[in-house]
Amino acid sequence: MTWGQEAVSNKEKNPAQPARAYETVLTSIEADLRAGKIKIGDQLPGERSLAETHGISRASVRDAIRILDAMGMVRTSSGSGPNSGAVVISDPAIGLSATLRMHVASRQLSVADIVESRILLETWAAQSADLTRDPARSAEVLRRTSELLEAMDEPGLDREEFHDLDSQFHVLLSSLAGNAVIESMMESLRLSISDYVSESVANDAAWQKIATVLRAQHHGIHQAVSDANGALASELLREHIQWFYTESAQL
Repeated sequence: MTWGQEAVSNKEKNPAQPARAYETVLTSIEADLRAGKIKIGDQLPGERSLAETHGISRASVRDAIRILDAMGMVRTSSGSGPNSGAVVISDPAIGLSATLRMHVASRQLSVADIVESRILLETWAAQSADLTRDPARSAEVLRRTSELLEAMDEPGLDREEFHDLDSQFHVLLSSLAGNAVIESMMESLRLSISDYVSESVANDAAWQKIATVLRAQHHGIHQAVSDANGALASELLREHIQWFYTESAQL
């Protein structure tokens, strides 16, 4: 059998799968986003309208909307008015983190690899931070991260609240690099192992010891960023992330 005959034979054995009905909706919405016909804040047409436009069932339209919701592309709500139905929001971290969480759960992605990727992103962001690019915004970010540090220093703070503030702190600092993709990826990496982080510390006594060290590390990182010392901030972030992962893995 020649190569051409073999290719034809394989094609006959494995015919191309027909596109799922909901994919026509996704493709159409993507095209409209690219063309600027749909923008952030716009309300998508209703189920009936989309079904008639694409010649598919309303059930298939609902499948498409659920996928867009899971991807962080729309927010859905019931009722009527400009904020009801499916409204375009575009929150990339939601879709990325949900996907990563599932693959971490299936053990196709390891927590160690997620941690290593986070180190790469955060240290790059620290090295690339430029407080002079937008001085007003940089000052606002540093003010907000300083407030987060004060909140995390509260002795009565529980673990969940601490982790939430900690996540905001790291994402805000990474935003100083001015790269929206890196910022979203970094946030998604943190969210993808949030359950692992919260479950890795066995009890409150162990957590209090770890929290004391984390607080000191956070202040050191913040000071280095405020001083525009990217090299030091990068090294402190690397030590901070590696230390917590090592400590929690041993508990």
